[in-house]
Amino acid sequence: MSSAPAPTTTPVPQAPGTLRAGLTHPVALLRWLWVAYMTPGRPGRATDQTELRWIYTAWLGAFLLKMLGSSWDVSWHFKWLRDDLAPPHLLNTVGTAVVVALVVFHSYSGYGVDRRALRLMQAGIGTFLIAIPIDIVNHRINGLDITSWSPSHALLYIGTAIMLAGALRGWWLYAAPGRIRELVSLGLWLFFVENVVFPNQHQEYGVLSLEAYDAGRTTAEASLLDFAAAQGQTPAMFMLPVPSWVHPAWLICAGLLSLVVARKVVALRWTATVIAVVYLGYRGVMWLGLVATGFPPSVLPVVLILGAVLVDLAVTHHVPGWIAGVAVTAAVYGAAFPLEAMGLLPPWNWWSALPVAVGFAALWALVDLVAGSSWFDRWRTADEPAALSASAAA
Repeated sequence: MSSAPAPTTTPVPQAPGTLRAGLTHPVALLRWLWVAYMTPGRPGRATDQTELRWIYTAWLGAFLLKMLGSSWDVSWHFKWLRDDLAPPHLLNTVGTAVVVALVVFHSYSGYGVDRRALRLMQAGIGTFLIAIPIDIVNHRINGLDITSWSPSHALLYIGTAIMLAGALRGWWLYAAPGRIRELVSLGLWLFFVENVVFPNQHQEYGVLSLEAYDAGRTTAEASLLDFAAAQGQTPAMFMLPVPSWVHPAWLICAGLLSLVVARKVVALRWTATVIAVVYLGYRGVMWLGLVATGFPPSVLPVVLILGAVLVDLAVTHHVPGWIAGVAVTAAVYGAAFPLEAMGLLPPWNWWSALPVAVGFAALWALVDLVAGSSWFDRWRTADEPAALSASAAA
């Protein structure tokens, strides 16, 4: 009786010696990655630190492409009519494709994530992909829809935030403590905060575009203005489409709140300040590049730096959120007053200071409550089906 043939396995090709060597031969690099890592596994699968750094460096690269594309896209929309295949959309699409590939990789292999992180990634990219056709249909029905504040755009921001939350969780759970862990975390939080405050760029571009239009030196192409007029919209209606309380309320209750959470999670003394400075530095570099290539400029929300510094100081000195929220709001509104008067901020509605202060204080107090709860302790524990399967097998 002949014995059964021994199962065959696909030999793993030799790994590229360096990153440069891998990029020089991308087909060989992809083949090696596929054979070596695209094997089925469950969340919590053992991943060494080198592998983890490669995986999350890819996440950083994907969101860098998405951020570059979206930043270009805002300025593009204040100059040209919308086009599904506009270069900013294509650049953003490349970043989205990399994110989709990463989520598929995590889902199939189980590397670098626990079950909760993976579910966040899957829910986030699912929401984002569902939002894309909804947004296209919305533009087909409603035409221009330049505003960043439309419901279909909100789905894009929400999906991005959820998938970033999954990446933040996966990295923080499995990266070894140290400088690399902190730097990658800061990078992911930078993308998270940029996504949160992104809608405010509409007003930050709109205030200068409207000023240029009123001065007779419009930065918008005639086709864009004619299309808006055909829809019965004045330039002010699509350049500054939301009430003047929206920009300060969102900057503080969403943007600064994100920095509060980042400061508490990363726990470095100047976490919020570093993120705010890098974000505004990036916006400044993009400003120079866009203006140099003929695209409209924007004002920069420099008051974010003051708020970030105060957030770091308040968390460091254990100031309760219900007190810190009011103080930080008052300081930010105070600094914004002369900037708005000089045209360096979009219009702010000053009566909104009190409700924004109350809202921000309540949200910060809620963050404090959650951070000290037993639920949060349980949430920080990895949910690892792979580890449970290994224990059961043993």
